Amino acid sequence: MSREARYIQPGEVITWVNDTESDVEVGDVVNLGSRIGVALVDIPNEGSGAVKVTGVFELPAIKTAAFSVGDQVYWDSTNGNLTNSSTDSTPAGWVVEAKAAAGATAKIKLLG
Repeated sequence: MSREARYIQPGEVITWVNDTESDVEVGDVVNLGSRIGVALVDIPNEGSGAVKVTGVFELPAIKTAAFSVGDQVYWDSTNGNLTNSSTDSTPAGWVVEAKAAAGATAKIKLLG
């Protein structure tokens, strides 16, 4: 039995199988359980497609909290935005540009 590792890909983009029972559109946030990614193509239900799991993205954010550079943020699937609360949310990444409390978007580095 071989125990040697076999290189597959760089890992910046993964092929993800959509089992959400909904179509995913390019640019949608994809919840990957312990982190998120961003769909690079439309992915129909039960289809597969490219999801970016590294990089800096601007995403919708809660409008009632300020974020500072370096803050850990989470994806709130229920409200479809970034939040600073880990309760019922998925780790998303860290803030790369400060966001005022009233800001509607935040720039984050995805957990990679």
